[in-house]
Amino acid sequence: MTKPLKAAVIGAGAISLQHLPFLQKSEWAELVGVCDLSPVSAEIAARKFGSSGHFTDVATMLEVAQPDIVHVLTPPQSHGALVSMALSAGAHVICEKPMSPTAEEADKLMAEAAAAGLHLIENHNYRFNDEVVALQRVIAEGRIGAVREVDIRLALGIRDEGSRFADTNVVNSIHGMPAGVLHDFITHLSYLMLDLAGVRHFERVIAAMSNHGGGDLFTFDDLDALLISTNDPESGPETDAVPVHGRMRFSCRTSPDLFSIVVRGEDGQAATDIFHPFLDVMVARPGGEQLTPIVNHLVNGTSLARSGMRNFGRKLLQHTPYHGLERFLDQTYAAIATDRQPPVTADHVLDAARLVDQIVTAGSAGSGANR
Repeated sequence: MTKPLKAAVIGAGAISLQHLPFLQKSEWAELVGVCDLSPVSAEIAARKFGSSGHFTDVATMLEVAQPDIVHVLTPPQSHGALVSMALSAGAHVICEKPMSPTAEEADKLMAEAAAAGLHLIENHNYRFNDEVVALQRVIAEGRIGAVREVDIRLALGIRDEGSRFADTNVVNSIHGMPAGVLHDFITHLSYLMLDLAGVRHFERVIAAMSNHGGGDLFTFDDLDALLISTNDPESGPETDAVPVHGRMRFSCRTSPDLFSIVVRGEDGQAATDIFHPFLDVMVARPGGEQLTPIVNHLVNGTSLARSGMRNFGRKLLQHTPYHGLERFLDQTYAAIATDRQPPVTADHVLDAARLVDQIVTAGSAGSGANR
């Protein structure tokens, strides 16, 4: 075990409650600073999670606490300046998503980190959820063959009464991003799509973003996107490339809330849902073509029943969809402490940012009168 890394947090808002518990208990981390514009929020968070200091000024915290790693957990429009400050102070940075409004800005920040010999890591927490890890394992083991299609659908009542995005008195800062509220979710959809499709980019992106609910608060509240990769340059000669199609869908008008993922390969398909975890794998089974559907139903039915019991236990233990964040942070701290490559690399971050740009650009152009 190496010496714990000194960690500091900028921003003591709601998302910090997902980061601070890890920093409080991790053997890899020592919490040395919490910074927030509200002195009360900073002091309460520092006292609750055992920080050795609390601050209202970022420059002062960086100078006094001298952290090895800084978590930037503020609204996205403020990320750029804060990331630069932390990098200039010699600290690695873990930044909440979306890290920047555009891929161009992400490129500049990554160049700063590279020049300083430091890691700049965007939070891709859903990649580390139990159900996504299980899906990655099915793909890696070749159980469904070469991936041909990835379908990701997210349904969330962002316009519902009580939603943090629908408050007109305290307007959420995410509304100021190029795609408004959807920008927050497109980031998740993009890094998951690239990871599960096994490609670094999509050559063709056809997208439509709409504001079906109208009004001035929401820029968009609906997304439908088709992505096509015909030949990824990282996969080798064109003759060996496997074309992959992706589908992204966001809706605020369907129930219940869901975050479903279906991956279809040449030999079968696998499906899960991050909000309602299960794993359903449809592949060729012993007994031939006629018995395969029956065996699949029996196997997946048993798995679904077990998932129901596990999900009930998760509810009792408050095992939320954010649970992948702890695994992401643990692997990231362990990698940095032992001088290894973190699980979310610069390529992961930049590839996702570029795909977000493609989707937002195509979606905005196709929004027409619905915008």
